[in-house]
Amino acid sequence: MDNVLEVFLGLILGAISMYWLFSFFRKKQSKEITSHQSTVLLEKIRSVCKLISVEGDFAEIYKYENTKERFLSLVSSKKKALIVIKAKAQIGYDLKKIFMHADDGKKKIILTNFPEPEVLSISPEMEFYDVKNGLFNTFTPDDLTTLNQEAKNHILEKIPESGLMDTARKEALQTVLLIEKIVETIGWKLDYTALEITEKQKELLDK
Repeated sequence: MDNVLEVFLGLILGAISMYWLFSFFRKKQSKEITSHQSTVLLEKIRSVCKLISVEGDFAEIYKYENTKERFLSLVSSKKKALIVIKAKAQIGYDLKKIFMHADDGKKKIILTNFPEPEVLSISPEMEFYDVKNGLFNTFTPDDLTTLNQEAKNHILEKIPESGLMDTARKEALQTVLLIEKIVETIGWKLDYTALEITEKQKELLDK
């Protein structure tokens, strides 16, 4: 009788041990799957964010003049040109400034910062008209580098009044909503309550 009782108790203890081990490994595996899921999701979101980009084409006329003086400023020589600048400006976001993290327990992606748009690149093309060299002040290859930078600065000054920044902000808000849809496809939620969305940005989103 004692042997039967010992065997019975042994089976019960064995069953309890097996159940405990099964629950432990199942919980660990579930945690690993959730963590892996959140990592993959964050990478997918970052890939989508790379799509945010607005381009604008500019055509401007730029008048360039440069004067050099010689012989104790007694003689001056001027070179000048009329330059037509055709440029493509790209407005986008510095992805390093996008901050988000995953709450694995609540299955939530928390977006805490979305940066303001900025000028990523300006690619100018220049056509020269009415080029006039001075007696000892002529255009040189080095002038092209200088003029290229001045052309970029000239376009940069025109961007704020072009409306490109507002368009980029609208694209950003639409992308946040797109991220939300991606997160929802695997049963997670996007929390972007930390972002400050102004009334002007909401109006842009509704247009």
